[in-house]
Amino acid sequence: MRIAYFTHSLASCWNHGNAHFLRGVLRELIALGHRVEALEPAGSWSLANLLADHGEAGLAAYRSAYPDLTSRTFAETAEAVERASGADLVLVHEWNDPALIAALGRARKRGAFGTLLFHDTHHRAVSVPEEMAAFDLSGYDGILAFGAALAEVYRGRGWGSRAFVWHEAADAGLFRPPFEPVPRQGLVWIGNWGDGERTQELESFLFRPASSAGLPLDIYGVRYPEAALTTLARYGIRYHGWAPNAAAPGLFARHLATIHVPRRFYVEALPGIPTIRVFEALACGIPLASAPWDDAEALFTPGADYLVARDGAEMERHLRALTEDSALRAALAAHGLATIRARHTCRHRAEELLGIAAGLGATDLMEAAQ
Repeated sequence: MRIAYFTHSLASCWNHGNAHFLRGVLRELIALGHRVEALEPAGSWSLANLLADHGEAGLAAYRSAYPDLTSRTFAETAEAVERASGADLVLVHEWNDPALIAALGRARKRGAFGTLLFHDTHHRAVSVPEEMAAFDLSGYDGILAFGAALAEVYRGRGWGSRAFVWHEAADAGLFRPPFEPVPRQGLVWIGNWGDGERTQELESFLFRPASSAGLPLDIYGVRYPEAALTTLARYGIRYHGWAPNAAAPGLFARHLATIHVPRRFYVEALPGIPTIRVFEALACGIPLASAPWDDAEALFTPGADYLVARDGAEMERHLRALTEDSALRAALAAHGLATIRARHTCRHRAEELLGIAAGLGATDLMEAAQ
């Protein structure tokens, strides 16, 4: 089967978490024997920021980790539609331009390619619904939503059974425990500052507990304003700037534990959606402690896959326990890793996608025969 995926960027993961998941899924689809192509707009802002900060060297880790993946750029909407012509399955990420999203829907209506799916991996459907309302999805066969709560939003807008839950997952080919144990020390947090929607939570569940527990904390990410950097300095936190996602397993391997601090929208408006870092951290066998988060879809086993803190004081207790209790660290790491390998790898998601596409194709055939 020929599969085309319209992404914001495949090469750049600068403030672009979907690139993590997409790389792993495309690699698995290739391994399953499918012809896969990634298509992205020329001059994407994620890639532009990466090159501005790090030059071509910023792409080295991606190219080394994914030598089998490439993407083709397009400058015009008509060119993009032509590139997808004849594909059996086309997926379009929600970071694409509304004009392109609409044009692909029109092309689907006239039979330019097969099944067309819209892939939503963000909270904009509830945080800025007016932006999502600008998308003309009338030509799409279905929605891929990265959590049940988000799928319900689409079902409420008339998509019904054509709104599918398609969670992110870990690229197990890259995210795995180190082959040989290395010395571990302190905490690591890999995440972007974003738009300040979890500033208070970061201080309550990460900065202050780490400091109170006497644990050094290393932070990697982008979009940290001066006020954020001042806060990090006040807590004695070591800020390292951007790190390529392909380097994350090595960073996890050198630390005792990591922390999950969900963005506020995934706690209040879209419960049950973890960030991809949860999947990736557990796949690397690093103990994880989380700020309050409702695993509404039972993706994991809280308390066994990771620890949950109801407040900052409990997070501090968890961090002290993780520091002092090697058996606890080993048990969490083993259980979390087993859960990922059993249910949450990019191979699992690739197979789920193929099942969704097959089901939609079967429906089309049945409707055509009636």
